[in-house]
Amino acid sequence: MDVLVIGVTGYIGAAVSGHLTAAGHRVIALTRSAATAPDTRRGDLTDPRSLVAAVTPDIDAVIHVGSPTDATTDLAAVRALAEPLHGTGRVLIYTSGTWVLGPTGVEPVDEDAVTDAIDIVGHRPEVERHALDTAAHGVRSSMIRPGVAHGRGGGIPAILVGLAAEHGGGRYVGPAGVRWPMVHVADLADLYVAAPERAPAGTLLHGVGRGIGAGARPRRGRGPRGGRRRGGASPAPRRGAARFGAPFADALALDQAVSGTRARHLLRWNPYRDSAEKSVTGTCAVGSRARTA
Repeated sequence: MDVLVIGVTGYIGAAVSGHLTAAGHRVIALTRSAATAPDTRRGDLTDPRSLVAAVTPDIDAVIHVGSPTDATTDLAAVRALAEPLHGTGRVLIYTSGTWVLGPTGVEPVDEDAVTDAIDIVGHRPEVERHALDTAAHGVRSSMIRPGVAHGRGGGIPAILVGLAAEHGGGRYVGPAGVRWPMVHVADLADLYVAAPERAPAGTLLHGVGRGIGAGARPRRGRGPRGGRRRGGASPAPRRGAARFGAPFADALALDQAVSGTRARHLLRWNPYRDSAEKSVTGTCAVGSRARTA
């Protein structure tokens, strides 16, 4: 396939692009600068006309892993990317996230759960619906909600590891028992390879590791390299908001249990790489329980 990737330089986008290439697909990057190479297209998420022009007839699939902006821009971008695909059976994959589910309760929720989006992603359910509804217009659309990605030195866990190094102890927002649904970024990239190849039109998938979430947040009172340090407590909500901004702090404190079995059963996706605990081994000690975010 010739695959147009939006967000190719991002943390997830770079991994997705590498895995698509390794699987034999041709990656074409959307770039805001002039597209001078055959494997680039010029386009800007704030300019819908440029997105329509970027989805040329040779594009077999469009994968949107670009950073979200605001409701109006994101919705217009999805509409523009889908327009040239109408009636063609070509692929559109939109990226959302598990935060649209809100607090889930004790039992893991699957893709049939009703959304209860927190403020930082409050507009996403509408964009999700529109992306999936393009299946009714002859687009083989699907949507992936990744959990908190980790591995390869990036993602939110890496931010917390940096704070642990800065403060001499594990730093996180919210109660110690908060669970995050997590996924290794390379496993997630495998899912983005499987979806354009095998996902039926209108498919919603949770991209989370095995179990509730294969990862953890830094243990209270643990510092870099596993040594016990002074402090290590969870910042109070007010302090967390001051450091991260209130919407992001609320997201970090969100307790979730999310199932990713649909992708494994439907697409034969096999997330097998290290948990978040092992991803940060030697940098910051973390708990062994699965956590969601």
